[in-house]
Amino acid sequence: MFPIRDINPSSKKPVVTITLIIINVVIFTFEILLPQNVREEFIQFYGFIPTELTKSIVYGDNIIFNIFTIFTSMFLHGSFMHILGNMWSLWLFGDNVEDKLGHFKFLLIYLSSGFIASFTHYIFYSNSPIVTIGASGAISGVIGIYFILFPFAKIETLFLLLWIPFFVNIPSFIYIGLWFISQVFNGILTLIGPYYGAGVAWWAHIGGFLFGAYIAKRYKRKYVYYF
Repeated sequence: MFPIRDINPSSKKPVVTITLIIINVVIFTFEILLPQNVREEFIQFYGFIPTELTKSIVYGDNIIFNIFTIFTSMFLHGSFMHILGNMWSLWLFGDNVEDKLGHFKFLLIYLSSGFIASFTHYIFYSNSPIVTIGASGAISGVIGIYFILFPFAKIETLFLLLWIPFFVNIPSFIYIGLWFISQVFNGILTLIGPYYGAGVAWWAHIGGFLFGAYIAKRYKRKYVYYF
């Protein structure tokens, strides 16, 4: 199933969401214009590598830079499909969350979600030499907020049945709930043993989502009034 749009109009222009998408696209365009060997070095340098952070903690050097790569890695992508999927999800869910939280708070929580997502991945793979890149951890935080604040918003979803397209409106709590279950399922499988989805940072998605949901819960409690 593939989400087409959410039937949940926002009242303000999502300037931060749009800006984040533009920045990601510009950086990705810069990446693909680099020679392949230079592009690989660029990603290795600015991507987040768990084992490098572990070495920094053990030996006490380059800690600030390796923490810095957690943030720079959020703006790197490995392929057209990678950035397309991430930016589509950011556009789909980001406008309503930004509308609800406000521009500055949205940006702060987006970056914080990305940090928590990468740190969650680090907890499970602290000795991994594999570079981690992508905005999906931060976007998972946005999805977690959407899940709590807009549980009954409809998600227009494309299904293919025998290659015949069907469009169905699904409540967001069902669509996102199924998505989250798939992340947990795949995350557990990567811990059990070799798995075809091991190249995806499933636990980063889980960590980012739970952080976003937690923030949204606090936000809802803040604006509950008792009479």
